[in-house]
Amino acid sequence: MKKLSARRRHPLAALLVLIFALAATGGLYAAFAPAEKAQADTSAQSLAIDEGKKLFAVGCSSCHGLNGEGTSDGPSLVGVGAAAVDFQVGTGRMPAQQPGAQVPKKKVIYTQPEIDRMAAFVASLGPGPVTPVEEQYTSTNPDDVAKGGELFRTNCAQCHNFAGQGGALTRGKYAPSLEGVEAKHIYEAMQTGPQNMPSFPDSTMPEEQKKQIVAFVRHTTNDEPNPGGLTLGSLGPVTEGLFGWIFGLGTLIAVAIWVAAHTTKAKKS
Repeated sequence: MKKLSARRRHPLAALLVLIFALAATGGLYAAFAPAEKAQADTSAQSLAIDEGKKLFAVGCSSCHGLNGEGTSDGPSLVGVGAAAVDFQVGTGRMPAQQPGAQVPKKKVIYTQPEIDRMAAFVASLGPGPVTPVEEQYTSTNPDDVAKGGELFRTNCAQCHNFAGQGGALTRGKYAPSLEGVEAKHIYEAMQTGPQNMPSFPDSTMPEEQKKQIVAFVRHTTNDEPNPGGLTLGSLGPVTEGLFGWIFGLGTLIAVAIWVAAHTTKAKKS
């Protein structure tokens, strides 16, 4: 029998082999590259937590415990989340200088990267509110100011005053003025409910509504001239009435004395 001649290969065979080889290479990359990236992210997060724990041990553990479990001088931080750390440390309220009815805002002593590391450590202790990103508290809708004003007057004005100027509470506590407060910190305060303030999670107040309140507060407490003139601290009718009594009535008395001193009878005497 004649030996069968070898079959000729199809012209597309080489192309198919190349396609399969590339697909196999891509499959290997897809299988291994994401894992490498995830491992890198995990390593970076672990490093941030370790560095944050060192900062926490120096500046916070004397009151909150080495592992954030809390002591007689400070509450537990388990479950407060990264947002609480970013707010408290980012506004200078923590570390506290001395105990009192309320911890005031003061100069910030940590850099933002250091605050982020401490926040990463505290967040590792238990799930809690995360630090918001800029899109969550920055509004681009001009209608948000008006909507935020309605929400603010309903939920916040009782303590912070209708113009965000703050007000007194009981037992030496107070609602601080919102003038000059960063938008991120206003949002975080609603997330975490610092000190005497109630918290407003997304289940109670959706993210969009918090963004609208931030837009209103930033618009109301900016440095632009007030169209109504002298604000008198924006404290309402009590302050305005007091101003009227002291200066208005005082001016009338001064005018009456001047008129009486310049009458004909007064001149003769």
